[in-house]
Amino acid sequence: MADLKSKFEQATEDVKKLDERPDNDTLLKLYALFKQGSDGDVSGPKPGFFDFVGTAKYEAWTKLRGMKADEAMQKYVDLVKKLRG
Repeated sequence: MADLKSKFEQATEDVKKLDERPDNDTLLKLYALFKQGSDGDVSGPKPGFFDFVGTAKYEAWTKLRGMKADEAMQKYVDLVKKLRG
């Protein structure tokens, strides 16, 4: 798990150095996997109706409810690796 944690932390740095910005669906997937891997299941109230970005993020994270943190971390690492090419 410690090795996965270090890979996850490295991936969070690597994602900031991507050559091109990922599309919005990929960004939401990255956000949701990161939050699930670092914070666990979604918590707190859903953002207001007019907070479109916040609502999209919240809903993407909600879809991962029940996923174990180590699984989310591994999927995040794999996705960042795929994006880096």
